Amino acid sequence: MLNVNSYFDDKVKSIAFQGQELATTVGVMDIGEFTFGTSQFETMTVIDGELDVKLPGTENWQRFTNGEQFEVAANTSFDVKVIRQTAYHCTYA
Repeated sequence: MLNVNSYFDDKVKSIAFQGQELATTVGVMDIGEFTFGTSQFETMTVIDGELDVKLPGTENWQRFTNGEQFEVAANTSFDVKVIRQTAYHCTYA
């Protein structure tokens, strides 16, 4: 079953589904700054776009573009600055 989610006044939209091995979302983020909380270990891959990300426990922002990914531990939060509209793919373990 597909679950459609909308966050931050419709600036982030995702579709959640059960992937072959892990729970998965595919979505799009509009330009802006957002803080995401995690309840599970998360791997985010940028499909198309550009993000600056500040991961938990770090002071510096890192840039991620097409095909690049990052991981976030469960029960934390991370900050995102969307430089240009970005499509992403997340898996949750």
